[in-house]
Amino acid sequence: MVSIKKYNPITPGTRFKVILKNKKLEKNKLEKKLLSKLNKKGGRNNCGRITIRHRGGGHKRLYRKILFKRKNFIGSVCNFEYDPNRTAFLAKIFSFDTSEYFYIISPKNLIIGDIINYNIKLNFGKLSIGDSTILKNIPVGSLIHNIELKPGKGGQLVRTAGNFAQLIEKVNNFARIRLKSGEQRLVSLDCFASLGIIDNLDHRLINLGKAGSKRWLGRRPSVRGVAMNPVDHPHGGGEGRTSGGRPSVTPKGLCTKGRPTRKKKVDKNILIMARVLRKLKKKSTRKGKFTY
Repeated sequence: MVSIKKYNPITPGTRFKVILKNKKLEKNKLEKKLLSKLNKKGGRNNCGRITIRHRGGGHKRLYRKILFKRKNFIGSVCNFEYDPNRTAFLAKIFSFDTSEYFYIISPKNLIIGDIINYNIKLNFGKLSIGDSTILKNIPVGSLIHNIELKPGKGGQLVRTAGNFAQLIEKVNNFARIRLKSGEQRLVSLDCFASLGIIDNLDHRLINLGKAGSKRWLGRRPSVRGVAMNPVDHPHGGGEGRTSGGRPSVTPKGLCTKGRPTRKKKVDKNILIMARVLRKLKKKSTRKGKFTY
């Protein structure tokens, strides 16, 4: 049961602060075998250059090893835990085959004691929330998450809180999947996917309330280029307030608006891109409703 807690405006930091209290999350001792060290990178690559801006600092945390790569086994749900590295909650599973514990991304409406089955040969009638099998065995119209892009590589698509995709149809050896953004793409029927919607749907309601909470998460301030000096940003400098005098660019001078950010090599498996859908929706609002 998730409850929303709004703080009284005792201080400026609590004036708009909103947090979620989930009673099903347990604060047990973590399994050491499922943890690993997480080094802070500060947005820098292996050469020491900043490739992602506004990153750095933050609280120390451990990485939870999650089973994205599915295997054939049956397990039971022990409890649910918070993960500081992602928005989704984790479900701790005990495997009957190996007598070991492991983590998976928790789907909605999963209960402690539920049996979870990961098998290539699961039938339509035996599927339940949290089960994982190949797309060939999942009925059309199902809501799925943790989808593989290549067979055996492990789940890569749809892994954030409240996210899901829908299996629209099966054509030849491919399944057509619609993502939450509206993008449609083809995935091999031999790829694994899990059934259900990812838990923590109310994550979008969280309001950190103050800048310090953002710093604890490892997010540094984002300064406008117009407020900088010419040596620091192309928009910087000028006597008095200026609007930059040129189209919006990054500190390196690359265009930031009205230009696709995908690489030139187009993925043939993407049928409808989210960017194209947005343009169609803008045009259709003048004439009438838009459906896809």
